[in-house]
Amino acid sequence: MPERLYFTGDDAADTLLAKNPLALLIGFALDQQVPVPTAFLGPRKLEQRLGGLDAAAIAGMDPAELDTVFREKPAVHRFPGNMARRVQELCATIVSEYGGDAAQVWTDAADDADLRRRIEALPGFGEMKVKALGSVLAKQFGVKAAQGLVPNHPTLGDVDSPEALERYQAAKRAHKAKMRAQA
Repeated sequence: MPERLYFTGDDAADTLLAKNPLALLIGFALDQQVPVPTAFLGPRKLEQRLGGLDAAAIAGMDPAELDTVFREKPAVHRFPGNMARRVQELCATIVSEYGGDAAQVWTDAADDADLRRRIEALPGFGEMKVKALGSVLAKQFGVKAAQGLVPNHPTLGDVDSPEALERYQAAKRAHKAKMRAQA
C-alpha cells in the first residue's frame, strides 16, 4: 500500500486517499467536471468538516445538512448540491452492499469481471471511472482482480509523483482538445 497518492499536492489529502478506501471512492465520485486535485481534495475537506469519514454517518445524514457541508467555503465541488447527493448515494451503497467497509468493493472481488460489476454499480461510476479506479487499484495497491481493468493508455494509476500528475493532466488536456477539434 502506498504512503500517499499524488493527486492533490496536499500531503494530508494525499495520505488520506492512500489510507482510507472510502476517501478514495469519494474522490473518484467527485472527479467530474473539476481538475483532479480539486476532486481528490474533497474527501479531506469532508473529513475536516464532518470530523471523520464514515459511510454510515454520511449515508444517514439529513441531505440538507450534507448539502450545507458541501457548500461551505471553499465548496467541496463546483456542483455542491449534485455532488452531496452523489456522495450520500455512494455511502448508502457502501453501507447496504459492503457493510460500510469501502475496501470490500475490491478486497472481496473474485476476479476482474466481478470487480468491474462492483465498481459499475457504484453511483456515478461509468466506464472511464472503472478503468481509472481499476488502474489505481492495480498499479498503486497491487490488487490482482484489478489487473484486467487497466487500459492501454495513461491513467491516474500512473501518477506516482507531483511531476507525474502534471504530465497526466497535460496529456488529458491535450486529449480533450484533440477530441473537441475532431467533433
